[in-house]
Amino acid sequence: MNEFKKKVQVNIPFTMLWDTYLLQIVEEGLNPEIGLDATALENFTQNDFRSVAEKLRERGLVVTLHAPFMDLSSGSPDPDVWKLTRRRYEQLAELVPLFRPKTVVCHAGFEARRYGFLGEAWYENSLKMWSWLASRLDDEGSMLMLENVFEEYPEDLNPLFDKLDRKKVGFCLDVGHCSAFSAAPVESWIHCLGPYIGQLHLHDNLGQKDDHLCLGRGSIDFGRVFSLLVKILKGSPVVTLEPHREEDVRPTIAYLAKVWPW
Repeated sequence: MNEFKKKVQVNIPFTMLWDTYLLQIVEEGLNPEIGLDATALENFTQNDFRSVAEKLRERGLVVTLHAPFMDLSSGSPDPDVWKLTRRRYEQLAELVPLFRPKTVVCHAGFEARRYGFLGEAWYENSLKMWSWLASRLDDEGSMLMLENVFEEYPEDLNPLFDKLDRKKVGFCLDVGHCSAFSAAPVESWIHCLGPYIGQLHLHDNLGQKDDHLCLGRGSIDFGRVFSLLVKILKGSPVVTLEPHREEDVRPTIAYLAKVWPW
């Protein structure tokens, strides 16, 4: 397991990393996917972020970042909401040269019940946002990944991926979100958006809510998921583990090592 853990990322909010887990992450050699929410972006200094980034880099750890998402909307028709969303991503982008992340994950953010009536306007606003951010990240050697959350069907994201640059933007397939929120099976997501997949978010649930359980303790058949993915992907995508309890991290890594296809 010690060798296998080098292949994956483990999610952790920056505030938790700063307050409690930095030494443990470094000592155990876990590659972090660092969550940057509004609280972290507003309350920590560049020097704070730099000190953490340097400790991770000294250990030779691979970093990915997860962008803020609460109350943000890349496609909002309200100019003030859109500007706030852009501001949060600008704050994030300023940290990319410090952390040098392999990828940066953002929630795509489409919800048919909230935005479907807007038609093309929501997509046009989102394309403007993602095109700007993708280019900014690409200039720093990182890649934007758009993640599914409340989207019911993979086709909801086609208008984005069809027009964004594949060299700068990929799809982060969150398997747990497919199980909890999608009206389409994960097979449909893989079939429809497979060519764009560059990252996976892995956590388990019982299909009713977003439990973020240890892999193997819910109802998701990860063996089946991997058997489909390995047929369409040329190599291993970036993989982030997202159990929400500390005690589930090691069992999740051990489970994944047994079904890992790459």
